[in-house]
Amino acid sequence: MKRFIDREEEMKFLNNEYNRKGSSLVVLYGRRRVGKTELSVAFSSNKNALYFLVTEESELQNKNAFKDAVANFCENELLKNSKVDSWEIIFKTLLSKTVKGKLLIIIDEFQYLGKSNPAFPSILQKIWDTFLKDKNVMLILCGSLISMMESQTLNYTSPLYGRRTGQIKLKQIPFSYYHEFFPKKNRKELIEYYAVTGGVPRYIELFCDFEDIYLAIDNNVLSKQSFLYDEPNFLLQQEVTEVGSYFSVIKSIAAGNQKLGKIAASLELKQTGLTKYLKTLIDLDILEREVPITEENPEKSKKGLYKIKDKFILFWFKFVYPNLSFIESGKKDLAMKKIKTNLVDGHISYVYEDICIEEMWNLNAKGKWDFTFDKVGRWWSGDKEIDIVAFDSNGNDIIFGECKYWEGKVGVNVLATLEEKAKSVEWKREKRRQNFVLFGINGFTDELIEIAEKRGDVVLCK
Repeated sequence: MKRFIDREEEMKFLNNEYNRKGSSLVVLYGRRRVGKTELSVAFSSNKNALYFLVTEESELQNKNAFKDAVANFCENELLKNSKVDSWEIIFKTLLSKTVKGKLLIIIDEFQYLGKSNPAFPSILQKIWDTFLKDKNVMLILCGSLISMMESQTLNYTSPLYGRRTGQIKLKQIPFSYYHEFFPKKNRKELIEYYAVTGGVPRYIELFCDFEDIYLAIDNNVLSKQSFLYDEPNFLLQQEVTEVGSYFSVIKSIAAGNQKLGKIAASLELKQTGLTKYLKTLIDLDILEREVPITEENPEKSKKGLYKIKDKFILFWFKFVYPNLSFIESGKKDLAMKKIKTNLVDGHISYVYEDICIEEMWNLNAKGKWDFTFDKVGRWWSGDKEIDIVAFDSNGNDIIFGECKYWEGKVGVNVLATLEEKAKSVEWKREKRRQNFVLFGINGFTDELIEIAEKRGDVVLCK
């Protein structure tokens, strides 16, 4: 990527770990393409650092490659020309580089070492406990396979449990940074690009060179030569064994089956049979379970809906998977025609709601209201839905909001409908103080603007 964007909080944390007295061990993990390597390399800049990328080869081959990397880093010809059977010897040689300041060791794709030798976390634990932890060293274990990284480094059963001084589960980049990637695009265009790339740096990088979202999709997703063409399959194959079963669950949810019962019925399974699949997909940040924001016990709520959290995977299952027969038969223009017809109403308008919720937190931090809310999300009951409900759980203030991603301007009728729907929300009905917020991608009618200016409880945002 041409510039390193966002990650201020993560970079600050890593620098604090680096500057602390003594040793530190940080686990940096997250889904593929999310920018872990870029973050670690950017952090290592101008530091006394060794970066080593583990491959899917055997432990012996990785050990030899690590030995050579250490030999070059330490300018140690003896090590380079020696046959070394012990990881300990290689790490001890590395300690010679601590005399010029803290030594930073980054082991990328760490999970492959544990995959080739399940005992490797124990080997590293012994190395850490025996001599690394008492030296001026910072060790970063970086990995892409979430399930394996958690089992090898974070779980209670891991030999490395309790050794780490911190961990980062790297997430996608928020929409608020997209203008830095695409400085010449307007807000509407930025939303289009975010709706497909979903904040994944590698996807954003691919889309940066295209002026039009549909041209970018045509080249980067519908082309059978592009890695994004089969990306969901690749991501699942890396993390789970029953790829077909997980694929079916995601497909069902993408088709509109969001309640547990409906998902089970569509797959002709018992609800209890779905539990492990849903939990794993949530752990992998592919799915999320959402309940009405006012629910007091979210875990026990029977109103929970399962949604595809990953924006690109949601796009792929909505628009690529159903049209694979067209693409495979060389008729991808028909697939593109369907995408152009349905992308806005069938996908972008829903992603816009998530963007508006993100913007609510930004407005909250800037003091837009005379109170600070601590909860924001969607609300629904029966056939009534409200895009945004935000409230202060320790006070009586609440905000109701709607998000409209459509061609026309938002008018007074939208506000009136929102006020009516708000009456169905039970939260502190008798003593609450209400506010309203409307988001409209194409602005608002003069009449609504005038009403908002006269009233002190209505906020209008694009």
